[in-house]
Amino acid sequence: MGLTVQSTSAKASRSFRFADSEILVALAGNPNVGKSTVFNELTGMKQHTGNWPGKTVALAKGVTRYRNLDYTLVDLPGTYSLIANSAEEAIASEFICFDKPAVTIVVCDATALQRNLNLVLQILQMTANVVVCVNLMDEAQKKNITLDLEALSRLLHVPVVGASARSHKGLNALMEAVADLAAHPRTEIACLDYPFAIQNELDRLRGQLRMLDPAYDIPWIALQILNAPETTLKLLYESTSMTQADIETLHSLALRSRKVLDQAYKKERWEDLLIQCPVEKAQELAEQTVTMNEAEAMKRDRQIDKILFSRWAGVPLMILLLCLVLWITLAGANVPSQMLAEFLFSLEAPLAAGLRALHLPEVLVIMLSEGMYRVLAWVVAVMLPPMAIFFPLFTYLEDLGYLPRVAFNLDKTFAKAHACGKQALTTCMGFGCNAAGVIGCRIIDSPRERLIAILTNNFAPCNGRFPTLISILTMFFLGSAAGLSQSLLSALLLTLTILLGLGMTFLVSRLLSATVLKGIPSSFTLELPPYRRPQLGKVLVRSVFDRTLFVLGRAITVAAPAGILLWVMANIGVNGQSLLAWASGFLDPLGRFMGLDGVILIAFILGFPANEIVIPIIIMAYLANGSLIEMNSLSAMKDLFLAQGWTLTTAVCTLIFVLFHWPCSTTCLTIYKETKSLKWTLAAIAIPTVCGILCCSAAAFVLRLF
Repeated sequence: MGLTVQSTSAKASRSFRFADSEILVALAGNPNVGKSTVFNELTGMKQHTGNWPGKTVALAKGVTRYRNLDYTLVDLPGTYSLIANSAEEAIASEFICFDKPAVTIVVCDATALQRNLNLVLQILQMTANVVVCVNLMDEAQKKNITLDLEALSRLLHVPVVGASARSHKGLNALMEAVADLAAHPRTEIACLDYPFAIQNELDRLRGQLRMLDPAYDIPWIALQILNAPETTLKLLYESTSMTQADIETLHSLALRSRKVLDQAYKKERWEDLLIQCPVEKAQELAEQTVTMNEAEAMKRDRQIDKILFSRWAGVPLMILLLCLVLWITLAGANVPSQMLAEFLFSLEAPLAAGLRALHLPEVLVIMLSEGMYRVLAWVVAVMLPPMAIFFPLFTYLEDLGYLPRVAFNLDKTFAKAHACGKQALTTCMGFGCNAAGVIGCRIIDSPRERLIAILTNNFAPCNGRFPTLISILTMFFLGSAAGLSQSLLSALLLTLTILLGLGMTFLVSRLLSATVLKGIPSSFTLELPPYRRPQLGKVLVRSVFDRTLFVLGRAITVAAPAGILLWVMANIGVNGQSLLAWASGFLDPLGRFMGLDGVILIAFILGFPANEIVIPIIIMAYLANGSLIEMNSLSAMKDLFLAQGWTLTTAVCTLIFVLFHWPCSTTCLTIYKETKSLKWTLAAIAIPTVCGILCCSAAAFVLRLF
């Protein structure tokens, strides 16, 4: 409780440097109220605005110009309160208290004003220079919710502006209010009416603060000193000019006040009243300013949720929707992938000619064209089309408000594994890219549960593994199916494969929480946002630029040197045997034990930079070809594999190992950056690899037995 010093809070809020001449405007609000949309519309920056509570965990900075003046906007993390139970709350409260923005905009949801007013009242105890932006007025109108914003402004004694940020309505009026307040700031900070005994002790603390440093005679700081003396006073010492003697004086006074209150409230916790008072005041304000028929306003959402959360339909519908997304991705990516591959491979000859024109050695020309470029072309052709379909679909469901429902459905299962329900979202993100899923684990507050989510994210097969999974499923399990039936069966089998990975996620999470990462699952507030129609233009822009191209760029960066290494191993050897053939022969005994062979194992090892090149490496090694090649059809590829001794056992074990093996280099690098630990990065590599070896060995034993 209280203002805390955390690596993600105090340091994060100090990471921006502001010039004295800047007009600093903070943007605060509950999650899922359109705060980041307001920020984007005012600044023009394309920050992520996913429909997920607590998504933003860092500050974003932008500039907007109004009345020939530049205003620096800082988008604070979405938070329900400022009691600092989480990193988001600590960041927001510390920034407003110690960075002292000229104006703080508090964005509220017009359809849930009472819940949002709790945060408004807390911020009003920090600063007098507040503008309340009641966003989503269009949504309120659709639900027949009427708001008296003028009355709310009178009751709060601050400007209140209605807006619909997605259509840019009301934002000019918002900046007008911000500009007026910045030009004529207020100094009198509002105080809530606490019970007499509590208010008396708060006044004592404020009096002492006034004597030590009048700049910090702020009701909120006094309240936090009373609520959590140690952490709050530590922050005051680090963030202000107060001396150690000043801090000790405040600490003694705080302990005395707490003792007085403990005696005054023997039968109840007086700390609960600190939270209860703003909640009750928010309810009172809402009753005076909001007119609505709650049952009618939420009727549609509740009818949908009744189906999505039902015992019999909730999980099956979730699985069906996953299958539908995969089917659309698979069916839609086939033709673009083929066309893109033909185009990119057609550029190989002109590239080689251009390199020869530079009078480069022939061996270098072949290495760069048939080695590096051919691998890059394969990765782009295989990754780009499915990602360009999958990520927009994922983003659409996110903005629609469905993904928090997925987390709700999976929360109990993750809780049984002693993990966090938010891990459901990071797992879903892993289907597109495991590196993105690892970064998404930032939304989990508990360090223990965040580590569990990071270490198990690789069990969700990423976009790069789909081509290998689909190829093997089609060749060995779909038989004579073709056309629509083939794509539907592929999506169904791929869905079942993904569910196997999800089951392993639960199992390993439970094992980790019972051994090296022991602990009790933490609780978290999951707000189910209203269903909203996503803006298709923004969905496409954000999914393509923020996700697809970002992930593709990382893959290309690591695939280029991999292409050179692969060419070298295939073309340089000892005693007439290439390094690639030697390495596969060395690994063959282990591979056979696991139901695979040495070629398959070396393909996975060399595919470490990018999973997309596993199948091409297998083909190249089987044909003893010195460069990466593409088979003309899956039937030709199947004939090649059968000729090399593949059986149903080999196909099943390869599928298992595709699902359970080490993360790609991009994901490993991301894990290291997120954990700052080589130990946990190595653990993230070892855990799925051990699972893969054990599962493959067990499957091979059983299949050979029967």
